[in-house]
Amino acid sequence: MRRGIAATALVASLALAATACGGDSDSESGGPVTITYWDTSNATNEAPTYKALVKEFEAAHKDIKVNFVNVPFDQAQNKFDTAAGSKGAPDVLRSEVGWTPAFAKKGFFLPLDGTEALADQAKFQPNLIEQAKYEGKTYGVPLVTDTLAFVYNKALFEKAGVQPPKTWDDLKKAAATIKDKTGVEGFWGSTAGYYAQPFLYGEGTDTVDAGAKKVTVASPAAKKAYGTWLSLFDGKGLHKADTTADAYAHIQDAFVNGKVASTIQGPWEITNFYKGSAFKDKNNLGIVTVPAGSTGKAGAPTGGHNLSVYAGSDKAHQEAALKLVNFMTSAKSQETVALKNSTLPTRDDAYTDKVKADPGIAGYQTVLPAAQPRPALPEYSSLWTPLDDELPQIAGGKKSLDEGLSDAETAIAKLVPDFGK
Repeated sequence: MRRGIAATALVASLALAATACGGDSDSESGGPVTITYWDTSNATNEAPTYKALVKEFEAAHKDIKVNFVNVPFDQAQNKFDTAAGSKGAPDVLRSEVGWTPAFAKKGFFLPLDGTEALADQAKFQPNLIEQAKYEGKTYGVPLVTDTLAFVYNKALFEKAGVQPPKTWDDLKKAAATIKDKTGVEGFWGSTAGYYAQPFLYGEGTDTVDAGAKKVTVASPAAKKAYGTWLSLFDGKGLHKADTTADAYAHIQDAFVNGKVASTIQGPWEITNFYKGSAFKDKNNLGIVTVPAGSTGKAGAPTGGHNLSVYAGSDKAHQEAALKLVNFMTSAKSQETVALKNSTLPTRDDAYTDKVKADPGIAGYQTVLPAAQPRPALPEYSSLWTPLDDELPQIAGGKKSLDEGLSDAETAIAKLVPDFGK
């Protein structure tokens, strides 16, 4: 969702990366094969764990060297697209799940079915393997996963005598009671498109119907969903919409410091939750499935990252890359990552007792069954951009719901020109 990079910075970074991409091996002379791995995790909080695992891999595979390169997430998609188009991409990419169909469609990713990378396929959560597919073939091995959940301050909910909401109407009532009983606002929602997805799922719809090739963001069901979303910015105990550039930070700060009792958030914030005054006691963090819509359905989008192999590498590099992917996505490696980074594993055998001792991870694991896989549509991840433009204007009163969704429909239709309305 946060793309954008200055052209000059992109050119400079590509020049630096070019020397580190596939093909820089000594395999022809009998030396170790050197493969390049682009890691897109947080450079400070997460990358050191992955780099340490790469060192373990090299120690166990003397014939393979790994050039570990941490690439900022908001630059990686464009960088890989450019590098792959010029046959200079890394051998392994930590790819956001939404990138998989787009790069597979372009022929940049190697199909992994029947390879060493997917030797443990049965161990992975089936919906995550499905999300790594495009046109029936698997192009990524799930490394970490995530989804959105309703997160709440247990102490404030208990003080107000309310339970976690099952529906959006329940949330409105709970927020008002929390305000009355504690003086704290009960809920603060986001105006970002991704965070509005649960409202769509609750009405049995989405921004598009990929199967019918139809844009549905302004359909009656979608209007009902966004109407519910909009109503949660106005009422007792409901924080007004923040449409500033720093809205994400404002909401997060208020929640972790007990200034608001609940919000909707993903597991990438687990470690940051614990840094706030409200969650010094980690067990005060409540995590449940997002409330249901009028259809009774509840769920949030599935996110996360896969490891994918570059189709343009030669056989020696691909074989080495497949071994690295298998190692990095093993149960042992995923357990290590979960313990160090507080991220969610993608295979059940990695949820060991040690991993589930973290209440944040244990809580998010319980909501994963309600996560909704994204359609295998190459353009799907880009569809949130028009909503990121329109929803803040709707929430801020600059556009009506109908006008904003109509404009979003027009913008989305341009991204999927073969879709009807």
